[in-house]
Amino acid sequence: MWFELAALLMGIAFGYLRSGKEDLITLIKQGLALGIVIGLILVILSLVSPRWESGGSQVAGAIDLSVRVILLALFFIIGVMVGDLLEAGRKQ
Repeated sequence: MWFELAALLMGIAFGYLRSGKEDLITLIKQGLALGIVIGLILVILSLVSPRWESGGSQVAGAIDLSVRVILLALFFIIGVMVGDLLEAGRKQ
């Protein structure tokens, strides 16, 4: 819960402090790509590690981590949208 709140607050600060409207589609693509890449790397690492040290739980953990990264990116993007709205309201 705290990581999501921190991502949201950082997104608000990012959207508010950077002048102009942010390209949200690019931010979404980068967040999804980051989550997928981290997930794939962790799945591959868990599959090539020795079986007595690895198991299905590591694959599930890698998938869980990639989903969490994607969710944090989405919270950041929501924060950016709120920050852009605050910046637009300040300028008017």
